[in-house]
Amino acid sequence: MEKDILNNSIDRSWIEKFDKPLTISGPCSAESEQQIMETARKLDPSYVQVFRAGIWKPRTKPNNFEGIGVQGLKWLKNVKRRTGLMVATEIANAEHVKLALSFDIDVLWIGARSTASPFTVQEIADSLEGKEDKIILVKNPIHPDIELWIGALERFLGKGIRKLGVIHRGFYTYKTSKYRNQPNWNLLFNFRNLLPRIPVICDPSHICGNKEGILDIAKTAYHFKYDGLMIESHCDPDHAWSDAQQQITPEKLLEMLKQLTGSNTCHEKNQNNLDSLRIFIDEIDENLIALLAERMKISKKLGTFKKAADITIFQPNRWDSIMKKYLKLGKSLGISEELLEGVFKLLHQESMNIQNRI
Repeated sequence: MEKDILNNSIDRSWIEKFDKPLTISGPCSAESEQQIMETARKLDPSYVQVFRAGIWKPRTKPNNFEGIGVQGLKWLKNVKRRTGLMVATEIANAEHVKLALSFDIDVLWIGARSTASPFTVQEIADSLEGKEDKIILVKNPIHPDIELWIGALERFLGKGIRKLGVIHRGFYTYKTSKYRNQPNWNLLFNFRNLLPRIPVICDPSHICGNKEGILDIAKTAYHFKYDGLMIESHCDPDHAWSDAQQQITPEKLLEMLKQLTGSNTCHEKNQNNLDSLRIFIDEIDENLIALLAERMKISKKLGTFKKAADITIFQPNRWDSIMKKYLKLGKSLGISEELLEGVFKLLHQESMNIQNRI
């Protein structure tokens, strides 16, 4: 499907009816009817339009809490009836869709693991045929694959679902990072350039994996003019059954949303472009620092091994081989030899310093 067709087929009416950026909030998991209702009643409806709760929770390993199941849908329906909030939950197969529809859930989202599986997405899309009134949000796949993400949207559009949106929840990273999932702002910038009419909702809770970074991530999302936020809240987050470390109280959420509203000012185009590029640079620099830390940990292990095996720390042949290989690679990527030599000399010297201290 051509991206222009996808872009022009999107129905934005469901999100454009709100006078504030969309906010979806509620606990990671539904745990009890009391927990659900207490959290929902504490959310300020002038800032939060949709209440969310996980009913089915996919887990990497079995025998962990995998969601309360069908009874949680009844609780969500009661939230909708008593508070007037729209309600949302994650679905992962056709049976989930059938059950969610039977309880009149307004918004269904596809999780990152499901988005990564075209067969799963197609099964869900097939089960929604004829349900054009439903709002479907698609989380980004675990790995940064724009085409896979767009492909999921196309599968729903192919079944007549036009009230679509995406959730940016960050991407898996193999390295140590301050984020649970890497934001990869540049990728999202490119995604929005390809599909500017697709509503984009940022999920700071899953990007950060902690409470402390949520506000900064939300501010950056506002900078890039996202259409809304999904932030996990819980009436008693310290005792949440899942992801306790990234959930905040409804009161803290309101305080945060008021700050965001106050800071959501327009800048001149040139300043906005400059700030965007600086955000991209900052993210790359943070990644470089995390990688340097990993490199130095390995240097320490090398020092321990060399000491035990009575191997000389400085290995001239190894050094020459590294420089020859990486100068060639750098040249192919347009990086000057002078820069690479300077960087690798600093790295090599620090690595030897670490090993010499062992």
